[in-house]
Amino acid sequence: MAFADNLKQLPPVSHLEGLDLLDEAGGLVASIDNKPGQAGSLAVYNFLGQHFGAITPLAAQTGLELYAEHTEDARANPGKHPNIDRLTRLVASGERLRVRHRFGTG
Repeated sequence: MAFADNLKQLPPVSHLEGLDLLDEAGGLVASIDNKPGQAGSLAVYNFLGQHFGAITPLAAQTGLELYAEHTEDARANPGKHPNIDRLTRLVASGERLRVRHRFGTG
């Protein structure tokens, strides 16, 4: 299934301002905001955090599958898709990231 089709199957994220990814020590690794160009990644990472409790290597592998055709593009063009690159690193390293949601105020 294509990425756009996969997104339709994920929970909505309109209530989120974004989310932060934290390492094991609680340090901020990355933030994904609810804005054009990042909303799809926000939906993927939100789903992974909800379903797996954290971005574990298994969650990361699932995320790579959800990104579908973009995963192959990311592998062919390192740095073009940093949110996909991060999942690839987590699968390889065995590390995990915690998800901290940021909720909108309006």
